[in-house]
Amino acid sequence: MCNYNERDRASMGQRVALELDLVKGFRFFDPHIHMVSRTTDDYQAMADAGVVAVIEPAFWVGQPRTGIDTFRDYYSSLIGWERFRASQFGIKHFCTIGLNSREANNEALAEEVMELLPFFIYKEGVVGVGEIGFDDQTAAEEKYYRLQLELAKEAGLPVQVHTPHRDKTKGTSRSMDIALEHGLDPGMVIIDHNTEETVKEVLDKGFWAAFTIYPFTKMGNERMVEIVKQYGPERILVNSAADWGISDPLAVPKTAALMVKSGLPKATIEQVCYQNAVAAFSQSGQLDEAMLNEKTSIDQGKKFAGNSVLRGGQQPRRDADSIIIS
Repeated sequence: MCNYNERDRASMGQRVALELDLVKGFRFFDPHIHMVSRTTDDYQAMADAGVVAVIEPAFWVGQPRTGIDTFRDYYSSLIGWERFRASQFGIKHFCTIGLNSREANNEALAEEVMELLPFFIYKEGVVGVGEIGFDDQTAAEEKYYRLQLELAKEAGLPVQVHTPHRDKTKGTSRSMDIALEHGLDPGMVIIDHNTEETVKEVLDKGFWAAFTIYPFTKMGNERMVEIVKQYGPERILVNSAADWGISDPLAVPKTAALMVKSGLPKATIEQVCYQNAVAAFSQSGQLDEAMLNEKTSIDQGKKFAGNSVLRGGQQPRRDADSIIIS
C-alpha cells in the first residue's frame, strides 16, 4: 500500500498530465535551461511535453571552479556530450558560452577564461555569448561583462544577459546602458530573468525580454500570463532556467498550458514559447526554422566517446515517433 506522499505525488502527476493535454500538438523551445544538471528522465519528459529545442547557457555550477581546465572541460561538455544526449531524445541542443558573473570576481582565473573563450564561441551549436552580466555588480564583473560584449560584437553573436537577483532594477538598467555604450544592437541582446519591475524598460529600449519561470523565485507562471496580457508577445521569451536547484524543466509547456486556460490566443502562446527564441538566436547563423523542422531520428544505440544514455540491460529505442522505452 502506498503512503500519503506517494498517493499525493501520483495525483499531482495526473493533474499535470491533464493540463499538458491542453498544449498537445504545440512545439516548445526552452531558450535557457541547464541540462548538465538534469537527468535523462527530464529529457524524456520534455520531449513528451513538446519541447523540441533548448539553449544551454554556460553558468555557475554551484561551487567555484579552481582552474582553467575545469572551464575547458565544462565548455566541451556543452558542445559535445550534452548536445549528443539531447539528440537521443529527439531534442535539438544549442548553447551559449561565456564567463558567468560570479566567477568573474576571480580575476586571475577570469583572465585565463577570456583567452579560452574564442576557441569555443565559433563552434557548431554555439548561438551566443552568455550568460554574462552582473551578480554583486562589482568592478570586476563590469570589466569582464564589457570584454565579453566586445567578443560577441566581433563574432556577430547574440548576447544572453543574466540580471542580478539583488538590486535587479538597477542591474538591469546598467546592463542595457553598458551594452548600448559598446555599440550593440538591442535586437542582438537577450535580457534574462525579468520581472514586472524591469520589463517595460527592457522592451522600450528595444531589447529582448526573457522571463524565467522558477519556483518560489524570479517569476511564477500566473504572473507571466498577466505580463503577456499587458505587453503582448513581441520580443518576450519564456524559459525555465532549470538547473541543480529546485526548478522545473517543464516550466515552458506548463506556462503555455496556463496561457491556454487563461484564454490567450494560440498564436501568442507559440510566439513567446517558441518563435521568439528562434528569431532571437537565429541571428547567430547557427539555427533556423528549417533546422528545427528536420525530423530527428532517435537511435539510442549510438555512443559518444564510448558512452551512451543506456545502462546494462536497457534496450535502445530506434524509432523517431516515440521516446518511451518499453
